[in-house]
Amino acid sequence: MLRSHTCGELRLEHVGQEVTLTGWVQKSRDKGGMLWVDLRDRYGITQLMLEEGVSSPEALTLARTLGREFVIKATGTVIERVSKNDKIATGDVEIKVMDLEILNPAKLPPFLIEDETDGGDDLRMKYRYLDLRRSPVRKSLELRHRIGQQTRAYLDGQGFIEVETPVLIKSTPEGARDFVVPSRMNPGEFYALPQSPQTFKQLLMVSGFDKYFQIVKCFRDEDLRADRQPEFTQIDCEMSFVTQEDILNTFEGLVKQLFRAVKGIELPDFPRMTYADAMRLYGSDKPDTRFGMQFVELNDVVKNKGFKVFDDAELVVGINASGSAHFTRKQLDELTDFVKRPQVGATGLVYARVQEDGSVKSSVDKFYSPEDLQLWAQAFNAQPGDLLLVLAGGADKTRKALNELRLEMGTRLGMRDKDTFSTLWVLDFPLLEWDEESNRYHAMHHPFTSPKPEDMDLIDTNPGAVRANAYDMVINGVEVGGGSIRIHDRAVQSRMFNLLGFTPEEAQAQFGFLLDAFEYGAPPHGGIAFGFDRLCSLFGGADSIRDFIAFPKNNSGRDVMIDAPSPIAQAQLDELQIDVKLKG
Repeated sequence: MLRSHTCGELRLEHVGQEVTLTGWVQKSRDKGGMLWVDLRDRYGITQLMLEEGVSSPEALTLARTLGREFVIKATGTVIERVSKNDKIATGDVEIKVMDLEILNPAKLPPFLIEDETDGGDDLRMKYRYLDLRRSPVRKSLELRHRIGQQTRAYLDGQGFIEVETPVLIKSTPEGARDFVVPSRMNPGEFYALPQSPQTFKQLLMVSGFDKYFQIVKCFRDEDLRADRQPEFTQIDCEMSFVTQEDILNTFEGLVKQLFRAVKGIELPDFPRMTYADAMRLYGSDKPDTRFGMQFVELNDVVKNKGFKVFDDAELVVGINASGSAHFTRKQLDELTDFVKRPQVGATGLVYARVQEDGSVKSSVDKFYSPEDLQLWAQAFNAQPGDLLLVLAGGADKTRKALNELRLEMGTRLGMRDKDTFSTLWVLDFPLLEWDEESNRYHAMHHPFTSPKPEDMDLIDTNPGAVRANAYDMVINGVEVGGGSIRIHDRAVQSRMFNLLGFTPEEAQAQFGFLLDAFEYGAPPHGGIAFGFDRLCSLFGGADSIRDFIAFPKNNSGRDVMIDAPSPIAQAQLDELQIDVKLKG
């Protein structure tokens, strides 16, 4: 190799050794008779020192031409630093350079390649290959690598086989929009890129593979946000001859092992909560349980007192922000503005403070007597110094809004520490959800999810009440994984398709291969998929998954570095027998 050591390797025990380092110039400092260069590679930074009368004149002359990000090779002797730097691993030593070679000069980068850079998001995305040189970005990808390696090791130890499934598949109408790929050899026909390997992993169970996994690219054509990308990665798993309990134990074990091996944290057993309780207590199917503030329903306490907002509401519900009665009027006005934002959707906020003497003062005192307000305090189990925040309106909308307010209060009160981890299994989801626009049921997870056996009789009489044999893993309010026990019987699967509005002919056309496979001895099976990018961001304490993807898209789904998507040549369109005519 061109080097004898890396830039993060040398320590005091190497003093006196002649070494050769290669890397990029981080910065240089010329003090006349002496010149220092910080040399960086993936492994760290080492200081080079050149001195008149010691280093060769040619090396000194060359060193004075170095700019940021020049690629160089330096040979010299390891010496102990007089002025040590405890901020870097190699800070006890430096290299007294004898020979220097420029392997490649560099243009001045458009932003500083340092931990704290002056480059904005768009600029760093355009020059992503430079952004990847920065230590925080590189460490994010190293973390991703470690999580991937530990995942494979754990699943291999549990007897899973890694199997690749196709990327060019059949488009299906359920779920998010597909990315489609035209077929040159079959004019007018299209492949789809997989939103998940769902049907293929079920077919692998029919094939007798028993335990399958894959760290796999998936694709969804949907609007983007901080935790979504058009192409993303899943840890995709399936098992045969299992119950829900087997799945939960196996993959709780996986996540415990990841925390143990990657972060040195021993997690306790994961609590379990039904979907109904999660929605009732937190207004979310992925509650952040790092802190309390469970919902308290107040219909029986506050109605019929002349306050029209509460009297007309389907649901009056609130949270107790313990110890927050000191919030100022300005802070409470900010919270009112917060809940009125369109994305939150409440019409207003009622608050009450529990005073030091135990009395309660509210923003609706004229409608409620002191005795009435004491009943509020009792319902919340409130103590002096507590702040009660109450919303009212339609049940579903109000729960959603209060969930957002609860999270906002958790953030303001410092209860959402990214180095604290609270885990949860959410179980017993509804099998179906009604869509007003299409006037039919949709599968809450996907059409292959099995109903709970005890709810099978409700499929024809009360389908909205049927619970799914489905489960989500939630960490810190983030759904990191979800799955279900699958339908493995053709008759049940056909009933499910019928319930979702498929005619028998449509079901056969879309999923005939799976229905046919079920007639050849399909075992009971189930599985789970983890959002790998999202899991990495959680481990890394980041809000966006983009930091853990080497070459992500921006919020418009564009790769500004390579300028994709982009038009293709007319000759390619002619080969595909496609004419492009945009509507509007």
